[in-house]
Amino acid sequence: MSAIKAWASALAEWAIPPEILARAAETPWVLPREVFRRRAREQLAAPIGATYREALAALAEPGTVLDVGAAAGATSLPLAATGQVSTITAVDGDAALLEEFTRNAGDLGVPVTVVPGHWPEVAPRTGIADVVVCGNVLYNVPDLEPFVTALTGHARRRVVAELAARHPLTELNPLWTHFHGIARPEGPTAEDCVAALRELGVEPEVSRWRRPPEPEHAKFPELVEVTRRRLCLPLSASDEVRQALLDLGHRPDVPPDLGSSGRELVTLAWDA
Repeated sequence: MSAIKAWASALAEWAIPPEILARAAETPWVLPREVFRRRAREQLAAPIGATYREALAALAEPGTVLDVGAAAGATSLPLAATGQVSTITAVDGDAALLEEFTRNAGDLGVPVTVVPGHWPEVAPRTGIADVVVCGNVLYNVPDLEPFVTALTGHARRRVVAELAARHPLTELNPLWTHFHGIARPEGPTAEDCVAALRELGVEPEVSRWRRPPEPEHAKFPELVEVTRRRLCLPLSASDEVRQALLDLGHRPDVPPDLGSSGRELVTLAWDA
């Protein structure tokens, strides 16, 4: 099997078993907007990571930025805060997060164009930018070829993409075994993504780094609620979910968001 097909196949394995999904009272596909808002605030206050460094190096000469999967701005707005960015185009499928992005950008005084929708369908509406950034989106992309081709085609200088070292939902695997008695997939990984990119003729520079522990949810009960829903469990299971999270070593004072990106990260960068 080719690396491209293997990537798509591995992502397809994350489908929730129908019999479990049928019992869920609420959708398990939770979008924790406040987590993305907090990450943007943290990055704006103190930018860290290889993604930031790689993109900033590509902006040694000031230029424009296209942010694919912009959310609240954690990937691109810290670049604007340096004064090296003339304009940003932000693409995201969530209108509420794009509103937050616009507010954050307004505080920096950088002109922003927001493009609601999903990449690469909206790519013709974005124009070309000097640097294209894409933070923690690739595990949501089973069909990598058109997505990556459009990223590269919209960059004059550099593409910088960030993803977790392995599929972020693997952090929930012990809980799926505990509550449902099933084993969930272990992949794909960043290495699988690199192999797929190479099949597309892209040879990325790879940087591994670690995000330090920080509270991603404001309070531990928020982590419990999001985790419960992701596991397709009823409200009555909240106390058991709380205890299971504590047993796994998750600290109430630093509640992570299990399932969005994790702390072990990989930055992939390639020339346009």
